[in-house]
Amino acid sequence: MPVTGQFLRLVQARGSCRHYDAGRPVPREIIESCIEAARLAPSACNRQPWRFIIVDDAAKRRELCDTARLAGIPHPWWDEVPVFVALCARLDLITHRVAPAISGIPYYLLDVGIAGEHFVLAATEQGLGTCWIGWFSEKAVRKVLHIPRNVRVASLISLGYPADEPHAGPSGRVDATDITAWNAWGAT
Repeated sequence: MPVTGQFLRLVQARGSCRHYDAGRPVPREIIESCIEAARLAPSACNRQPWRFIIVDDAAKRRELCDTARLAGIPHPWWDEVPVFVALCARLDLITHRVAPAISGIPYYLLDVGIAGEHFVLAATEQGLGTCWIGWFSEKAVRKVLHIPRNVRVASLISLGYPADEPHAGPSGRVDATDITAWNAWGAT
């Protein structure tokens, strides 16, 4: 099915960038506009648990690269990332402590996921590349960035200008009919 409409074209353009122009800094105004897009995301009971730690200082980025990479997947491209964003969630909110105990749903993950995707789509719209990073040492990130105990690091997001021509977004996507059921699991 062809992608139509401005928003769907933006979603199609978003991809995971793993090759950045390390010598081209990202202006703070652009990062702030991405934060503004994220700030407007919906959340459970409008509690807005997300917190963004922007790491644009070279020494802090180096410290993250040296300590937060987990073994198994080397991620050598981290060394050229101009900005890391630690996407965090406050867990001291009752919505994010009590409600999951009743429903079994970790609302903070839903909330920060929505806000994080607003962030990366806003970055894409401004010609920036991003990559969601889930393979990292939360303990190391917490230590480097002085994150308090009641805050969880849900993800890192790399941010910068792509070194290569941006590709046409995600590849190898499954067909919509393979992921959709109507009214019951497996129904077509």
